[in-house]
Amino acid sequence: MSALICGSLAYDTIMVFHDRFKNHILPEQVHILNVAFLVPELRREFGGCAGNIAYNLQLLGGDGRPMGTVGNDFAPYADWMDRCGVSRDHIRVIETEYTAQAYITTDQDDNQITAFHPGAMNHSHLNRVEQVDGCTLGLVSPDGRQGMIEHAAQFAEAGIPFIFDPGQGMPMFDGDELLRFADQADWLAFNDYEAKLMQERTGRTPEQLAQQVRAVIVTRGGEGSLIYTRDRVHDIPAAPARRLEDPTGCGDAYRAGLLYGLMNDLDWETTGRVAALTGAIKIEHAGTQNHRFTMDEFRARFREAFGYDMA
Repeated sequence: MSALICGSLAYDTIMVFHDRFKNHILPEQVHILNVAFLVPELRREFGGCAGNIAYNLQLLGGDGRPMGTVGNDFAPYADWMDRCGVSRDHIRVIETEYTAQAYITTDQDDNQITAFHPGAMNHSHLNRVEQVDGCTLGLVSPDGRQGMIEHAAQFAEAGIPFIFDPGQGMPMFDGDELLRFADQADWLAFNDYEAKLMQERTGRTPEQLAQQVRAVIVTRGGEGSLIYTRDRVHDIPAAPARRLEDPTGCGDAYRAGLLYGLMNDLDWETTGRVAALTGAIKIEHAGTQNHRFTMDEFRARFREAFGYDMA
């Protein structure tokens, strides 16, 4: 079984300011703000939701094919994907654009100032689901607005079950549009904030949404996750992490675990725990694609964390 993962591929440039923003921003002068922060620490990471999810699914032994649009600066990322064994068959290069990229400055209070350039991501609608052969499962994650709309419709038209995971893209859609996604999708995935925003915009709770899809998954950080199905709610505990290094990309790692469970017909209790452990391993490392594990190591940690063997 192969999963087509529609979404962004991006560069994340992360900078650390060894002070506090509040010490340098005068509230009474914000109308003429002109500040510069010295950032002696900088790292550039490979990211984007589709790239992160595909990377984690590859570690789990699943066949995940990311589909996205990238720019003329994508060569280093392409080389990384090749070295990791992640497919580039459905990556389209837009020669007139840069790859999507985020510039994130973090201060000592963990406040962040982020600038995001979508670049080639705005052309994601040029890729079409029906052009891909052999995929039996799909995922629509944050991407260009039109791309998300069209890919969801294309999955539905092709009869390919898919997860709708709006993430940071949710503010682009109103209540009617979000309900249309829910009508098309087989599963919905949110973090707890996004679930509340979904309820506010559509008037439907996760329990109500679970009556029209196969399941609604809501992640809650260190409090674990909830998986709502038509007849019950599965309360999935968080997996123990050996250290807390960087939460960026943990949601993407969790979604790779969801795909793995669906692709292997695991029950929701085990699927949720596979997803939770994938996220816990990611949080132990800086960046979104710098962690490694073998499936033997993963199975051993699963048994240690949850007291039984995964399938």
